Amino acid sequence: MDSPGSPSPLGLLLEGLGALELPRLAWHWPTLAAQPKGRGQPVLVFPGYGAGDASTSVLRAYLRYLGYTVRGWDLGRNGGDVPALIPQVVALVAGVAREFEQRVRLIGWSLGGYLAREAARERPDDVERVVTLGSPVIGGPKYTAVAEVYRRRGYDLDAIEREVAARSRFPLQVPVTAVYSKADRIVAWRACVDQAAPNVENVEVRTTHLGLGFAPGVYRIIAQRLAEGVEA
Repeated sequence: MDSPGSPSPLGLLLEGLGALELPRLAWHWPTLAAQPKGRGQPVLVFPGYGAGDASTSVLRAYLRYLGYTVRGWDLGRNGGDVPALIPQVVALVAGVAREFEQRVRLIGWSLGGYLAREAARERPDDVERVVTLGSPVIGGPKYTAVAEVYRRRGYDLDAIEREVAARSRFPLQVPVTAVYSKADRIVAWRACVDQAAPNVENVEVRTTHLGLGFAPGVYRIIAQRLAEGVEA
């Protein structure tokens, strides 16, 4: 497979356009409010690199409106230490599944989506489905705008890429919807597309990486996918 490439640093300037999604969200509220409803099923939402639960507060509020029981990850800022975070996320998912005595729906933005996938890989009996938003499922941070940050911290990005590839050899057993945008200037869009796993549906949208957490089209996709399998 060809390299996904890396986002241009100049492209980061365009990420500011993601702020335009907030007024669009209000404009499209009648359509969003009419999306399929949940029945109290548990949903966990994981933030991206450098962010915490505040970044997903709007999305979580929307999902609560739809009738889901929604929680953030409550682990503070996502510092990007994946080997340390995966066990914590796995334990969180397992705990919520036990509490509700049912499988959990997971949503992860950027790195949060990768963590959600890995939790589902390790605990398939606890996870109903996963939705990822601009998540680097190929190469780890290597094909992202924060690659240099990882290098300066002493990480071997080639070794991380090999580890990510090694983990992917164990197939995901739950359905995954991978939302990506070719306008993403933080994660190379090709690194967000999983063409190997049989249970992954790749869905393209038109927004920036930062806009993925607020775009009306993304919210519609999330609402529709979460509702699959919900009894009427």
